[in-house]
Amino acid sequence: MEVFCYILACKATQKALLIDPGGDEGRIIDTARALGLTIESVVNTHGHPDHTCGNRKIVELTGAKIYMHALDDRLFNTPDGQSMARQMGFESSPPADVVLQDGDTIAFGEKELSVLHTPGHSPGGICLHGENNLFTGDTLFVGAVGRTDLPGGSMETLLRSIQEKILSLPDDTIVWPGHNYGGSPSSTIALEKNHNPYITDFQLIR
Repeated sequence: MEVFCYILACKATQKALLIDPGGDEGRIIDTARALGLTIESVVNTHGHPDHTCGNRKIVELTGAKIYMHALDDRLFNTPDGQSMARQMGFESSPPADVVLQDGDTIAFGEKELSVLHTPGHSPGGICLHGENNLFTGDTLFVGAVGRTDLPGGSMETLLRSIQEKILSLPDDTIVWPGHNYGGSPSSTIALEKNHNPYITDFQLIR
C-alpha cells in the first residue's frame, strides 16, 4: 500500500524512533542496525492497520514503546477495530504504551517531535513536527488528503485540521506524507498551498 515508514535518529546518542511501521519489519530493523541505531519508540500517526501492522514484531525485536493518540488507541483496540485489521489481512497492534494528546512532545535522544492533533482521517490522527519537518501520516499527502469514508472520518474535520494546524506552519516546512501517492515522496507547505486541490479549491488559504 506504499506506506512510508520513517526512521528518525539523534546523531549524538544514536537513539531512534520509528513512524508508522507498516510491514517489512526485518528490513526496518536491519536498516536501523546497519546505521548503529537503537530503536526506543514506535509512533503511529493514526491507528489504521496499514500503518500499525508492524508494531507487534518491532516491539518484540527491540522492546520499543508504542505511542498513539488516545482516541485512536481506544478505537482500534475495540473488537470492531481489531476486526478491521484482520479483514484487511494485517496484524493488529498491541495497545499503546503511551497515549498522546495535542501538544505533547516525544523525545529521542537529544531531539524531540511535537504532536499536532489533526483529526479527520481518523479521530486520533496526528502530525509530528520537528526542526522544519512535518510528518503528516494520512492527514495530508503530496497533492491530496487522506480518505474520510472510514469509521470516525470527516472531510469537514480534516480540512479544519489542515487549515488550523498545518497551513499556519512556515512555508518552507518539509511535508513527509504517510503514503507514496503523489508525484514526489515529499513536498513543502508552500507547494501544497499552491497546488493541492483540497487546499486551493476548498479555499483554505485566506
